[in-house]
Amino acid sequence: MPSRVPEGAERGWIIPIGGAEEKADGPEILSRFVEIAGGSNANIVVIPTASRMRDTGPKYERVFKELGVGAVESIDFDTRRDAHEENRLVRLDSATGIFFTGGNQLRLSTLIGGTPVAKRLRLLNAAGVHVAGTSAGASFLSEHMIAFGDEGGSAIAGSVRLAPGLGLTNRFVIDQHFRQRDRLGRLVTSLAYNPFAVGIGLDEDTAAMIGPDNELEVAGSGGVTIVDASELEFSSMDQVDEGQPVCLLGLKLHMLVAGASFNLHTRKASAGRLRHSKE
Repeated sequence: MPSRVPEGAERGWIIPIGGAEEKADGPEILSRFVEIAGGSNANIVVIPTASRMRDTGPKYERVFKELGVGAVESIDFDTRRDAHEENRLVRLDSATGIFFTGGNQLRLSTLIGGTPVAKRLRLLNAAGVHVAGTSAGASFLSEHMIAFGDEGGSAIAGSVRLAPGLGLTNRFVIDQHFRQRDRLGRLVTSLAYNPFAVGIGLDEDTAAMIGPDNELEVAGSGGVTIVDASELEFSSMDQVDEGQPVCLLGLKLHMLVAGASFNLHTRKASAGRLRHSKE
């Protein structure tokens, strides 16, 4: 469960990114994360645990240093024992921003879930530390995590498997590489199991910048698909066999681009300050 915000404090930003974010030529999303985390005074911890590639952590260290971050260090967790070590917890305590890389979200949940590190991360975010994640790292941020599922545009019973995530919030469930990998069906299916959460589908190089007030603003070059099932009138999920299409009535869908926003509390969308480009 999300940690309670201490009296007088403000929850840190939560920034899920759809993967393949620009890192060199005008890295808007990463630059905004750095700015929120303190700019040149930022102290960022990179957690590359989702990736099996040994250069992932150092790569993001270089990216953040090039963006002017004062201090940045990658901390990997190869075993659950690592997530109990006091020196790693102390390092997290000094961070103003924490960044989860992409890879496999089940590596994050199996190596970090339920450990002192997971608890500390929830407490830190509730106390004002900003947390971002890209691709698998984005999926892991919320309480409800899509572990894996089938691609396609239709809601199909049994086509998606959910697992517990980090639990910074229980307000949404994330899917990433959304348009590029045709993942609308599995996001909608995940909401058919439990319509409480808001479904957020993130295109590549696109982020949902979620502030302490639960206002989500889109940044980046792609789109964010919002699926709101709060007014769901009917679901046949309990009546169909696995592999069969699901009937859902009353879903609300929003397609947002950079500058548009969605309030996760009121569930109201706004075109906001849309940015248009012309050739």
